[in-house]
Amino acid sequence: MSGFLYRVGWLAAGRPWRVIAVWVAGLVVASGLAMALGGEPHDNFDAPGTPSQRGTDLLRAEFPALAEAQARVVLHDPDGTRVGTDITTEVARRLGEVPSVAVVSPPRLSADGDTALFTLNYDRPVTDLGGTEAIDHLVEAVSPAEQAGLTTEFGGQVAENIQEVNGRAEAVGIGFALIILLVAFGSITAAGVPLAVALVGLGIGTAGITLIAAGTDVSTIAPTLASMVGIGVGIDYALLLVTRHVEGLRGGLTVREAAARANSTAGVSVLFAGVTVVLSLMGLRLVGLNTYVTTGFTTAAVVVTIVITALTLVPALCGLAGTRLLGRRARAALAAGGDPAARDATGAPTAGDAPVAASARPEHRQALTAVWAGRIGRRPLPWAIGALLLLLLLAAPVLGMRTWPQDAGSQPDSTYQRRAYDLIAAEYGPGSNGPLIIAADLRKVSAGDLDGIVDRIRATPDVAAVQPPIVAPSGNAAVIIVTPTVAPSDARAADLVHHLREEVLPAGVEITGLTAVFTDLASWMSDRLWWVVGFVVGVSLLLLTLVFRSPVVALKAAVMNLLSIAAAYGVVTAVFQWGWGTDLLGLPHSVPMSSWLPVLMFTVLFGLSMDYEVFLLSRIREDYLATGDAHGSVVRGLAATGRVISSAALIMIAVFAGFALDPDVTVKMVGVGMAVAVLVDATIIRMVLVPATMALLGRANWWLPGWLDRIMPHVDVHGAAVAIPATITPPAVPPTTDAVVATTAPGTATAPSTAGALVEPRSAEGTTQPV
Repeated sequence: MSGFLYRVGWLAAGRPWRVIAVWVAGLVVASGLAMALGGEPHDNFDAPGTPSQRGTDLLRAEFPALAEAQARVVLHDPDGTRVGTDITTEVARRLGEVPSVAVVSPPRLSADGDTALFTLNYDRPVTDLGGTEAIDHLVEAVSPAEQAGLTTEFGGQVAENIQEVNGRAEAVGIGFALIILLVAFGSITAAGVPLAVALVGLGIGTAGITLIAAGTDVSTIAPTLASMVGIGVGIDYALLLVTRHVEGLRGGLTVREAAARANSTAGVSVLFAGVTVVLSLMGLRLVGLNTYVTTGFTTAAVVVTIVITALTLVPALCGLAGTRLLGRRARAALAAGGDPAARDATGAPTAGDAPVAASARPEHRQALTAVWAGRIGRRPLPWAIGALLLLLLLAAPVLGMRTWPQDAGSQPDSTYQRRAYDLIAAEYGPGSNGPLIIAADLRKVSAGDLDGIVDRIRATPDVAAVQPPIVAPSGNAAVIIVTPTVAPSDARAADLVHHLREEVLPAGVEITGLTAVFTDLASWMSDRLWWVVGFVVGVSLLLLTLVFRSPVVALKAAVMNLLSIAAAYGVVTAVFQWGWGTDLLGLPHSVPMSSWLPVLMFTVLFGLSMDYEVFLLSRIREDYLATGDAHGSVVRGLAATGRVISSAALIMIAVFAGFALDPDVTVKMVGVGMAVAVLVDATIIRMVLVPATMALLGRANWWLPGWLDRIMPHVDVHGAAVAIPATITPPAVPPTTDAVVATTAPGTATAPSTAGALVEPRSAEGTTQPV
């Protein structure tokens, strides 16, 4: 694989305009197809086998209008004046003419008469209503009410399935990422390469999601999650490649050779990291809900696109940029040798493909991470205990976490769905936002028992109103509408559903409707979470053991990932459920943890954390195999990778935190949770627990049973086996103050590297390979 990626990098760097043209053409074609043929995302909450699904299936067979899409239209007079009959009659007529509307209920006036509520039932599912076009039709229908000075709001299933996209979260994340890249590289060109790669890959991947949505159900959160992950990994992967390319330039390689060598080393890490993210996302398939399945494979498709983009477009852009990727000081040091990017009249490379002079390499001070790691290594036990206690403290709120799927009551009050929700709650009671639909199969329950069932429901606590039964034309089913006294997301609403099922309703009678469906979904996802955890952790253990040939390191990494994710869960619970950060995030009150969050965060974060894990531990293992120094290898490994990992983590945090500005509360939770998890991973885990535990375990870190060693294949994730072409002889690399010494065997030293550069063992010709 290293050799193949080397050739890809060599060809791309040598023919940059061809590669760039192919990707630009691909972006244009994909965007054009998405605009012409793409669909819109929507949520599918079908959960086969649940009680609410059985009730929904009965309604679809006997009451089709109640089982398909539903919307609510609220008219409100802000002056408190009674809504006129002429307005409600005209609006009802126009609503009845809206495409696909089968039934418009008579307007339900509030007690004071200043609010009218219409319920619309469509003859088809929300997936067939054209997305935003359905809302546009409703806006047109209520225009007479708006002209009369009434406030109009829209709620229900149709309104809540419209995904609002403003791009602000993405713009904020990319802006912060650009600042971090400028600080890290000191060059606008070098900073622009990762952003360009991320945006091209994300553009094509997003267009692909739109095309997928035309043929199947795609969750409304899928495009946002794909953007969040795509921007983060796109910049991260390109950052690793550009960093290794710049190290090659400073190490004396030609521009083209540095690009090829970066692809064959860091490129293998990028490929491996992308594979682990995709495999982790496949764990969402185990949830068994269409919403998760589509979210998993659409996000995975974006990651695959970005990996391919990074491995081809980065070397092309690096080859085109020449030495402009170096900082101003480094380029100034080359001025005496002429323009490094120049070419002669025939187009042949001159100084641009010449090795960069050693004087262009900046002198680096000893890495602060090395000093820090050495300090922890001297007293590892107290540091490990302290870090563990801090993680447990951050995770403690998770013990009181309550999950509930997203509904309009959880949204910011700037959205029309939330304004409709609040109007209905204020004028008709909070339970009116989540009525229970009781579906009775009259082939299993006698029609004469319906009155007794109604009486028992009416006598149940937390029931505000019960409508008389409505029997289907076929006589095979009946429906009873129950209005609770509490809002759908209130814990008492779920308790009411469970109580009615267990104590009140006979066999053959099921509860469905939003509150019942969400109650079942919360339980479903809570149960399936452990299947997902087992799959993702198992895959991670297998891959880490395969890469590092150490079950101890693999197990330790998995445990640390679990701790960082638990800490993130705890912080999100405190911020949203306890209300510690709701005002800052634009929410009017505290909300439960979204049921989607634990599984989404777990699968995405476990995959992303493998990126840093592989990059750090491979350096540590390389040094340990070369020197046999279990303690020193940790210090030197952290010193070599500290800068790039810190920069990559800061970019991830900036991108994820930017999504806290998204109007959707679930996206806010995902953004905050993932930013916290990466912050914890980059600080407490990488800077404290990793050096402390590795110092405590010593040589035991790399223990591997002999029988396992014999049957496991060798995986080279950093391309140590790639050979330098015979025509290229990189200059010797002088030592620096924080050099990492690599050897072909313990006790046999080779030339030290520049700060942070990976020095591979000697080749067959005895040439040290700085890459």
